[in-house]
Amino acid sequence: MQNTETGQVTGTKDKDYNIIWFVEQCLSNALRLETYIQDAERERDTELAEFFRRAQGESRKGAEQGKELLAKRLGS
Repeated sequence: MQNTETGQVTGTKDKDYNIIWFVEQCLSNALRLETYIQDAERERDTELAEFFRRAQGESRKGAEQGKELLAKRLGS
């Protein structure tokens, strides 16, 4: 575990960078899941498609919550 702030390297405090990273990962996951949904639908596997849709919704929700938190913390 790292005990020093690395923000001087990135220009962004670690805690802010972590939120930015989280949002990006949630959005990336939502995009990836769209492919999985289409694959399941192509195979007519509605159970799997619905599973991936729920996961996609949770990824979108995480991204939205992260964006709200980041905006609040950055004062936007």
